Amino acid sequence: MKEVIKTYKLSKSYKNCNALIDVNINVNQGDIYGLVGNNGAGKTTLLKILTGQSQLSRGSFELFSKSSEKDLNLVRKRTGVIIETPSFYPKLTVFKNMEYYRLQRGIPGKEKIDKVLKEVGLYEAKKKKFEDLSLGMKQRLGLALAMMNEPDLLILDEPINGLDPSGIIEIRNLLLKLNKEKNITILISSHILTELSNIATCYGFLNKGRLVEELSAKDLEKKCQSFLEVKVTNSKKLAALLEQNLGYKEFKVISEDVIQVFDINRSPEEISELAISNKIGLMALDEKSIDLESYYMSLMGVAENA
Repeated sequence: MKEVIKTYKLSKSYKNCNALIDVNINVNQGDIYGLVGNNGAGKTTLLKILTGQSQLSRGSFELFSKSSEKDLNLVRKRTGVIIETPSFYPKLTVFKNMEYYRLQRGIPGKEKIDKVLKEVGLYEAKKKKFEDLSLGMKQRLGLALAMMNEPDLLILDEPINGLDPSGIIEIRNLLLKLNKEKNITILISSHILTELSNIATCYGFLNKGRLVEELSAKDLEKKCQSFLEVKVTNSKKLAALLEQNLGYKEFKVISEDVIQVFDINRSPEEISELAISNKIGLMALDEKSIDLESYYMSLMGVAENA
């Protein structure tokens, strides 16, 4: 699969502050890549470097397999960007704002404005002044602006920040549509993991400038699934028996006395019987689960203590 974005130990420093430290992310064609992190984690800094709005301190990166400054400037024309709120003129209409930016950016074809306004659901509102738009409509107009050059890649910094639930749903559905129908790769940052989980196909978790973990949506789902936690006197012995006698494959030895069993067909009765019949002391057996927010907080906690 083609890589659209790849960074190599990308780092950014401001005097005595390290904003990014050896970040390696991989975004493949067709991905919706969720860049997750608290405010100040380095998300915006990373996106600004990728889009040419800031310079890196160390490391390197590729866009569409290009890495030289000359080539990066060329391939960035295939990219639509929203970093921070686009500056629109309050008294101008939706259409006139778009026309202003089309001319400023040298994008040919006035008809492209109507086309992108239809794609983001703002065609009927094109004669409305910008100041009369709802926040959700303003965000969609920003997305229309990013779409006007018919990009292969969208880089979006917190596009759902501040939106009400209906506005969030509108943006979510629009991004899914653009990804599926136009095969546009999307790199989207947010501190709202639960919302990203509705659209992202893979994730990168940033904390204080470091990439803590990168994984697919499927792998994250596995980590957040329910499991059976078994506390025994000899976890390694029980682990071997689970595989040999019961055919279990999805389990993890946490410590000398704790095993987590993830197999879908797990049976508490079978496990307890197996332990007792092999003279392994069984102290506890509990059904547990990890939700996305708990996993995220756990991940950030590990990163803080590392």
